[in-house]
Amino acid sequence: MSDQSATKPRGGILTWALWGAAAIGVAAVVYITLQASSNPPKPGGSAGSENAAGAQSVGKKLTHLTDASPAPDYGFVDADGQPVNLTDFKGKVVVMNIWATWCGPCVEEMPTLAKLQAAYSGKPVEVVAISIDSEGDTAKAKQFLAKHGPLKFYQDKAMKLPFVLKPAADGTPITIIYGKDGLEKGRVSGGADWSKPDAHAAIDKALDPVRF
Repeated sequence: MSDQSATKPRGGILTWALWGAAAIGVAAVVYITLQASSNPPKPGGSAGSENAAGAQSVGKKLTHLTDASPAPDYGFVDADGQPVNLTDFKGKVVVMNIWATWCGPCVEEMPTLAKLQAAYSGKPVEVVAISIDSEGDTAKAKQFLAKHGPLKFYQDKAMKLPFVLKPAADGTPITIIYGKDGLEKGRVSGGADWSKPDAHAAIDKALDPVRF
């Protein structure tokens, strides 16, 4: 057998492997998009309503990992396009929320995250809402978040943050509470009402775990 014929199968295998990896990446993005759009906000409803709060209780949805994982060393940008990393917030309790304007539950819960940030004004608590909208939707995402002060705008245009989490996000929105030590204290998959006492209890526990 000639050297030329012997190398052909290897090239074919490499090509198929590359196509397979690309297909997996596309499938992952599609999965998160479908997960987010499968539960659109109810007509006339709001995240702060009693019905929404009862169905989206943080206390009922909060889960904890057996082994606390640190916040990923991953970069994104702020409203001015300046680089930011989750490790920049070490020393604070961080409530990291991954959201997008095309995600119904994300839009629905955002006002309650704004209320959470306002409730902890002056305390070492930072709600870090990171948009995974594409670059073409940056203006739309900024305009939406501007209505929900005191939240600041952050963006991960590459949409990689959901996949670098350990374990990876199973959809959007996803909200992770990190303690002052930078370790994960709990997470909520899907929309929730962050303005209620059970949400505050989770933050208070992360602020002073010795008390609980």
